[in-house]
Amino acid sequence: MAATRLIVMHVNKGKTIAQCLKDRTDYAMNEEKTDQGTYVSSYACNAEIADKEFAESKREYLRITGRRPKGDIIAYQIRQSFKPGEITPEEANRVGYETAMRFTKGEHAFIVATHTDRAHIHNHVIFNSTNLDCDRKFRDSWFIALALQKLSDLICLEHGLSVIKPRKPGEREKRTTYPKKESIRARICEDIDAVLAKEPADFEEFLRMLKEQDYEIKRGKHPAVKGKSQKRFIRFRSFGDGYTPEDIEKRIRGEAEPERADDAPKKRWSKPKRDFDLLIDIQEKLKQGKGGGYKRWATVYNIKQMAQTLLFLQEKDIRSYDVLSEKANGSSARFNELSQAIKDAEKRLGEIAVLRTHIINYAKTREVYVAYRKSGYSKKFFEEHREEITLHKAAKDAFSNLPDKKIPKVKELNAEYAEVLAKKKSAYAEYRQAKKEMQDYVTAKHNIDAFLRAQENEQERKKQREAR
Repeated sequence: MAATRLIVMHVNKGKTIAQCLKDRTDYAMNEEKTDQGTYVSSYACNAEIADKEFAESKREYLRITGRRPKGDIIAYQIRQSFKPGEITPEEANRVGYETAMRFTKGEHAFIVATHTDRAHIHNHVIFNSTNLDCDRKFRDSWFIALALQKLSDLICLEHGLSVIKPRKPGEREKRTTYPKKESIRARICEDIDAVLAKEPADFEEFLRMLKEQDYEIKRGKHPAVKGKSQKRFIRFRSFGDGYTPEDIEKRIRGEAEPERADDAPKKRWSKPKRDFDLLIDIQEKLKQGKGGGYKRWATVYNIKQMAQTLLFLQEKDIRSYDVLSEKANGSSARFNELSQAIKDAEKRLGEIAVLRTHIINYAKTREVYVAYRKSGYSKKFFEEHREEITLHKAAKDAFSNLPDKKIPKVKELNAEYAEVLAKKKSAYAEYRQAKKEMQDYVTAKHNIDAFLRAQENEQERKKQREAR
């Protein structure tokens, strides 16, 4: 489960670009946090002097473009945190590297530093805002953090890791917008969860174990905690439900598993609801990731395609096969309905255009045809006026096929043509959206069908092996 954030890096007041870059990269590559630099990787730069190379690229950018952007962003940081116990430092570094490479499209140098000093392994990815050619900057936008989170989720699923399931529409956007600063309270809550996971015997042992995590403890009527970077103690009761001294004691005794409140800190200990859940079933299969059974299953099915399907189902909050089938059938029916409406409109537009042409031709050639008739249908007269007479006959034949044999007026046809054309344009605008929606749902259903068939085949083979 990777929680991902994108943080912009500006020049701090009173410091140079080089000094700011060095501060950021030194913290990211801290040997105490990265197992003596074991879990540091880089792309298109030397990690040990990345700050100098980034700074030099900015001088080259100025020389090439002559631009000095106000409030210039010197670098970006991707912070990618994983669920405790789910990933090794080596794999976390690979996931961070792949995330950075796909996010920057290989156009920006970056370093990936994997920190192992906390219960949750996490990556600090710092990439240069200036591209490798030193002629452009990374294009920041309002929804770029959301795009990063979705990419990170996709890569995690491809590596057999879990992802955070959005609880409500819009929650993902809140989680991925640029943070003003790292939440100290959220970090403390994470460490409290990690200590409780070790199952302390009582509250006193919990405090002792938390103290071993470099926290200062204040006892008394209102117990409080303070980390290294904090200036003041924070009372446990201020962290919200699940983190008051009383709630912690209940959790130690196994008596409480409260639901997460919308405004409470993140609680990774909340038990997920487990009815029949298509999303969980698929994700559990993806998380198997390393065994022989998984490899056999992956040969039957494209794992990347399955990851994309899972993200699509999560976004649409589809948790059962019946709902997916209903959505696929409904979207297909709507697409076919709009497609037929557009075809009918195009057919009618063609009919109106032809009929309008016949009416105009009939009016233009009427006098010639009357003269032709008065000539006793003379062959000589016909040869002299072949084109006019032919057009007139074609118009008369067309009129004879009209349902009421009544010739409409050109003005009426023009009005109908404009009305039908407007309906076609309106339907076509919805048609494009309906087509994409239909393709998404039908593709997802096709992928899930393949997944379920693979599951059934695997179970059948297992039964056959057991019967022998």
